[in-house]
Amino acid sequence: MKGIILAGGSGTRLYPLTLGTSKQLLPVYNKPLIYYPLTTLMLAGIRDILIITTPEDQAAFQRLLKDGSQWGINLSYAVQPEPGGTVQAILIGETFIDHAPVSLILGDNIFYGEGIPSILKDSSRLTSGGLILAYYVQHPERYGVVSFDAEERVIHIEEKPAQPRSNWAMTGLFFYAGDVVEVAKEVRPSPRGELEITDVNKHYMRQGALKLRLLGRGNAWFDTGTHESLLEAANYVAAVERRQGLMIACPEEIAYALGYIDSDHLERLTASYLKNNYGNYLQRLRTPGRR
Repeated sequence: MKGIILAGGSGTRLYPLTLGTSKQLLPVYNKPLIYYPLTTLMLAGIRDILIITTPEDQAAFQRLLKDGSQWGINLSYAVQPEPGGTVQAILIGETFIDHAPVSLILGDNIFYGEGIPSILKDSSRLTSGGLILAYYVQHPERYGVVSFDAEERVIHIEEKPAQPRSNWAMTGLFFYAGDVVEVAKEVRPSPRGELEITDVNKHYMRQGALKLRLLGRGNAWFDTGTHESLLEAANYVAAVERRQGLMIACPEEIAYALGYIDSDHLERLTASYLKNNYGNYLQRLRTPGRR
């Protein structure tokens, strides 16, 4: 399975923070926001990843992430000329996808929890249809809402409904079979002028081919599109890391744990961070029995 990170958009809800930089380059505690969706795909076992950016921000992403070989993965880049909806990422990535199954993640989404890695690995084995992840929220009217029956079969999807049928919000992480490009080509702009991912999901739902995974208690999901949610996510990451001494969304650690890089390679990466706690953490990874 391949992966796409949609890191374009204008980030207007975060003005003035995003007047001079991409939202996905903003810090979430001790890492750039883009590290979080990137490592989510890595935890799913996905190593071939396309990052879609605005034209003006692409060079900054390339300076930060390079080609991914430092983490044993392959990163490529494409441009989203102007915001046109989540489905636009699938169309831009048509050549990259090349009929392979693909996972699409929004660049401002953060996932964390003990069960998340196994859910990601299972989801990446998808061979037909689509799969969405849902999270229970207090204010579902702010999100795309999914309703389902007792067997967790999806029966209704609605974007930001005034009267939600459930409290389960669709997260910004999707898994699709290789036919998703053809499905995306049939999507027409919504009243707000965008190609909505909800329409792709509805297509698979009507076919009875849309699978659902619920992220229950013990898992965290953040959509960091506002000042409040960005701060909330940073505070959450800081609290967990300070309490446990374990990092969230550390690509060097994940690459090392998955065997993408060896101990010597990790040591070379660590040399860039020797003057801060990030480097100290990477050094501890190479010490047996210490984390």
